[in-house]
Amino acid sequence: MMDDPYVPTAYRVVQRRRETADTVTLQLISPDCPTFAFEPGQFNMISAFGVAEVPISISGSTGRPEILEHTIREVGVATSCLVGLRVGDWVGVRGPFGCGWPMTQAERRDLLVIAGGLGLAPLRSTILHTLGHRERYRRFVVLYGARTPQDVLFRHELEEWRGRFDAEVRLIVDRADATWRGNVGVVTTLFDEVQGMIDPANSVAMICGPDVMMRFCVRELQKRGTPDERIYLSLERNMKCAIGFCGHCQYGPFFLCKDGPVFAYSRLRFLSDVREF
Repeated sequence: MMDDPYVPTAYRVVQRRRETADTVTLQLISPDCPTFAFEPGQFNMISAFGVAEVPISISGSTGRPEILEHTIREVGVATSCLVGLRVGDWVGVRGPFGCGWPMTQAERRDLLVIAGGLGLAPLRSTILHTLGHRERYRRFVVLYGARTPQDVLFRHELEEWRGRFDAEVRLIVDRADATWRGNVGVVTTLFDEVQGMIDPANSVAMICGPDVMMRFCVRELQKRGTPDERIYLSLERNMKCAIGFCGHCQYGPFFLCKDGPVFAYSRLRFLSDVREF
């Protein structure tokens, strides 16, 4: 996107959509960068001017390069400032950075997307890409778990995706209320429901969510015969420079900003039994 990875480009907020009580999606455009090419799964460093800079996954569509989208949850000073932005406000953007989801390797295979909580945001671009190029992929299954019905992201899009005949989308929440008519429990309980829809020997799985959720998803996929080299995870650590220089995001021998954030589980397997990780 830019010649100097340290220098942010100014982007203006053109749309703000509230997803949940503490999460919004911002649409951004820049007069200096009319198109933004990225791979699903990559991230940008977003600057709240005068406050701080934070890494945020790109949640938009690769098919709309003129618009940059980020889904942001309020968890600290910088994200609180970003969530509070209004249409017409400006942010700084550096990126894109990191390795994305293996969309090319997944072609002509079954594709299983598993998301937990805010983990659906880094996978939204994958879902949009797959649905926009549906002929490239075989069976397509999305499993999404949230804490409560109020924490479900992209509600309208989920309904659209669930209404398609060429995709299978299942939702589950940890805790239901009186309005919820769907599944209740952890996302791994949905595996039995979609048994037979995906061929483990000819599939790719992409997972993003809390660490414990991803760990148990990997175990379930292994039990069903999905090879470790076709199970992909998106990891999070405190990223500062985004180019592997500062060392803040070191994870074993890797720097997540440069070597990740997406990894095949086969590359991480040797760390899986280390308690500190």
